[in-house]
Amino acid sequence: MKTGIYIFLRFFIKIALHVYYKKIIVQGRENIPLNQPVILVANHQNALIDPLVVAAHISIRPYFLTRAAVFKNPIAAYLLDLVQMLPVYRVLDGFSTIPQNQRTFQKTNQVLQQNGSVLIFAEGNHSIVRNIRPLSKGFTRMAYGALAANPELKPVIVPVGIQYSAHKKSGSSAKISIGKPIPVDPDPSQAVKLTRQVQTALKSLVVDLSNDNYDETLQHLLANQVDVCSKEDVERFLGGHQVTTKVRSAGYLGNKLMKLFHLPLYWIWLFGIAPQMEDEVFTSTWKFVIGGVLAPIYYSLILLCCFIPGYGTWAISFLLMAWISLYMNENSQE
Repeated sequence: MKTGIYIFLRFFIKIALHVYYKKIIVQGRENIPLNQPVILVANHQNALIDPLVVAAHISIRPYFLTRAAVFKNPIAAYLLDLVQMLPVYRVLDGFSTIPQNQRTFQKTNQVLQQNGSVLIFAEGNHSIVRNIRPLSKGFTRMAYGALAANPELKPVIVPVGIQYSAHKKSGSSAKISIGKPIPVDPDPSQAVKLTRQVQTALKSLVVDLSNDNYDETLQHLLANQVDVCSKEDVERFLGGHQVTTKVRSAGYLGNKLMKLFHLPLYWIWLFGIAPQMEDEVFTSTWKFVIGGVLAPIYYSLILLCCFIPGYGTWAISFLLMAWISLYMNENSQE
C-alpha cells in the first residue's frame, strides 16, 4: 500500500514540477550504482524543492534526511513519511531533541545494510547563495556506521549538485548533476579525507562563486546573460573570455497572464503566505504547494462552471487561457 502511494506521489510530483519549471535538466544518472549501498550527498539551495526534484528524476528510491522542523505539522509529517523523508534534529531545534537523531541513523543503517540508498544535504542548512558551504560529518557517520555493522559492505558516496536559474520563481529551470561514485575507505580515520573528496566533487558539479564580492559577481553574470547554471560558462566568462550562448530575457507578458488567469491563487500567495514567510528560501516550496494542491481544485471549479447555462463557453475559454498562460510563463535568471 505504502509503495503504491509513493509511486503515485512521485508521478504526481514529477508532473507538477514540470509544470512549475520551464526546464529540468538531469545529467549523470548512469553514475548511480544499483544493488549497492549508496549515500547521495547533495548541496541545499531550495528548501523542500531539492529532495522533490531529485526524487522525481532518479531511478532509485532513496530515503531523505531533512530538517526536523518541517515535520511539526502532523499532516506534513505523514506526507513526508510517504515519500521516505526522515527528520534530522539540529541544535537550533533544542539540545533535548538531538538524541532523537539516533532513531534516524538506525533507520539509515538498516537501509544501507539492504543495499538501499539515502540522500543527505550535508551542508546542514539551506541557502540560495550559489556556492558550496562546509559539509557536516553526517554522511561519513552513516557510511562508517554501516561498515561497523557489516565490514563486507561496499558503500559509495555519490555527489549530487542541484542548481536553479531563479530560486524563487516559477517558469525558471532546474539542473541536477550527478557525479562519479566515491568508494568509502574502510579505515574510519580517513573520514576527514572523504569529506574533502566529496566537497571537491560537489564544487566541480555546480557554480561555486566566492563569498568575496559575491553580489557584484552575480550581478555581473546576470547583466551579461551568462547561464548561472553552467559551471563552464561562468568560469569562462569570469576568466575574461566570451561565452557563445546567452540566456535570453524572460517574457514579461507570459508571467503577467499567468498571474491574471490564476488570480485567486496569486492572492493566496501575495496576501496569505508571503507576508508571514520568515525564510525566503521557502518561496518556491510554498508556490509549488499552492500550485500542486490548490490549482487542481481551482481548475475543477472552473470546469464546473461549464455546466452552468450561459457560462459554458466562457468557462472553457478561461480554462484554456489559464493553461496556455502556464506554458507562456517564463523567468530566466535571478
